[in-house]
Amino acid sequence: MTLASRLLLTALLTLPGLACGAPASDHPEAKLAALGLTLPTPAPVVANYVPAVRSGNLVFLAGQIPRSADGKVIVGKVPTTASEEQGQAAARTCALQLLAALKAEIGDLGKVRRVVRVGGFIQSADTFTQQPKVLNGCSDLLVAVFGDRGRHARAAVGVNALPAGAVVEVEMVVEVAD
Repeated sequence: MTLASRLLLTALLTLPGLACGAPASDHPEAKLAALGLTLPTPAPVVANYVPAVRSGNLVFLAGQIPRSADGKVIVGKVPTTASEEQGQAAARTCALQLLAALKAEIGDLGKVRRVVRVGGFIQSADTFTQQPKVLNGCSDLLVAVFGDRGRHARAAVGVNALPAGAVVEVEMVVEVAD
C-alpha cells in the first residue's frame, strides 16, 4: 500500500462514524466535505468535444488533465520529473474534476448508481511500470466518495506524452439513476 493510499485510508477511518462502519452521510458531496474536498469549477472545453455525453443511464466523461487551483496544468513524467506520489495526487485532482463535470451534467452526485469504468493515461518513462499505483489516486477517491458504488473496472496505461505535458489524463463512465 502506498503512502498516499495509507493516508487516505487513515483519514477515512478517523471520520466520525466510519470506524464503526457507519458512513458520516450517504451523500457523495457530504463525503467530499468530510474529506475536506470541494469540487472545482469545470474547466472550459478547448477543442471540438463536450465534457460529458449521456446515453440512457450511462454518462461518458471526457478525459481530464489535472489543473492546480490557479488553472495551470500539472505537468511531468513519472518518475523522472514527477514522483509516483505526485502522479497519484494529480490523478486524485482529475477525479475531482471528473466529478465536477459529472455534477454539471446530472445536477446531483447522489444520482450515481455506479462508477463503471475509469481509464487513466500516465505520462511515464519507458522503464516505469507502476501506472496502476499512480491511477490509485483517482480510484481510491472514488471509493471513498461512493463506497462500493465507486468500485470500477479500469485501465492504467503508460504513454510518452499527454496534452500540455500533463502528468496524467483520466476519463470515466458512470451509471446514473433517471
